[in-house]
Amino acid sequence: MTQRINIYQHSPNVVRQLIRLANEAAQGLDPTIKELVLMRASQINRCAYCIDMHTKDARAAGETDERIALVAAFEEADNFFSEKERAALALAEAITVLTDGFVPDEVYERAAKHFDEKELAQLISTIAVINTFNRLNVTARAEAGSYTPGQFAGQH
Repeated sequence: MTQRINIYQHSPNVVRQLIRLANEAAQGLDPTIKELVLMRASQINRCAYCIDMHTKDARAAGETDERIALVAAFEEADNFFSEKERAALALAEAITVLTDGFVPDEVYERAAKHFDEKELAQLISTIAVINTFNRLNVTARAEAGSYTPGQFAGQH
């Protein structure tokens, strides 16, 4: 697919604000869990740009190729992910796929068992922000492959 528009070039202030929001949302959230949910939401939304980005960021942070490959099947790969990680990934799926209905109580309660209210709010916010980025990049057909780990880290 050919890129339609470069959102980052033509709407830089919006992107900068989203990056600030993403950084604020993830403040204090376990970095491993953050990258796992960013990858999973991006997989569901089929955002190649974000999958590429967050896979590279996760790998740069020490995540293994094996766990990265198994994110899409996290429930079946329970020996690779902790219950806390699986709860976060299940919440990411439920929030991302709202067309299936609201976030089920059991999914929310499962996450609430592992995260205090502040962490849970950060997790929910992080998932909401990645869904916004996914929608921008999928619509624009942002091309995957050019991202380098930490590329947007200094942008506030």
